[in-house]
Amino acid sequence: MKKLIGSIAAIAVILVGGLVILQNVNFNRLGADEYYTQIIGQGKKLEDKSDNGEKYISYEYILPAFDKDGGEKTLTFTAQKQLRENAYLSLFVKDGKGVTSYKEVKKAELPKKVSEKLSK
Repeated sequence: MKKLIGSIAAIAVILVGGLVILQNVNFNRLGADEYYTQIIGQGKKLEDKSDNGEKYISYEYILPAFDKDGGEKTLTFTAQKQLRENAYLSLFVKDGKGVTSYKEVKKAELPKKVSEKLSK
């Protein structure tokens, strides 16, 4: 009986742990290189329709981005909303997939070499 209760408890812990990981980990950021950029311009408005005919809008940005050492790369990515002008972003980039995720960061969070490049 104790073994059965112990097994059920262990399975419950594994399931709860798995759910917590799925809710809190952005798998698009795992194993990705991180680049930084600043939003310049309003982005190119793209309109498309889904298979059921529903219309949706996204915005395409083509911007210079920098890795933590200051290496530059031009990156293209889309957002489901128009991003705030002059906002700083951390872009997560995977080989063969491009930008897989992004998040807004404060200027103080930028690596020193990136901050110097974006201040020009």
